Amino acid sequence: MKLDSQQTRRIFQKLLRVAPELEQTNEYAKSKVSGLMDLSLDVLIRSPGYMRIALSHYWKHPSGDMIADPDIEIAIFFTEKLAEALAYQDMFTYEVSYPVENEPPDFVIQTRLNEFLEQWLDNLAEQGHVLPRGR
Repeated sequence: MKLDSQQTRRIFQKLLRVAPELEQTNEYAKSKVSGLMDLSLDVLIRSPGYMRIALSHYWKHPSGDMIADPDIEIAIFFTEKLAEALAYQDMFTYEVSYPVENEPPDFVIQTRLNEFLEQWLDNLAEQGHVLPRGR
């Protein structure tokens, strides 16, 4: 089984709908839509033609801690115009597409995470989230 390149192209395009200036974002960006949870983007790794980001909603726990839920790590390949989910976490779950470094992904988990990411990006765009260039 191999990565669905059509899906990773769609994810890339949908990600750019939510973060049109993604390639110029250096550290982080935030989108605020009235009545909805803020959307945060953190740049984790940057190299020519590649970024790894975390895309998250945060909510305030009664203890005062800010909890990322959901929080998804995404690899973006600008030259190829592809993006894929690498890891997902929420209050109850933590999953990784590539559980063993330098090995093929767990295709069941990878498919599930990419399907979630594609649907979430659709929802974020429908809600009006647009991440500015940020810092």
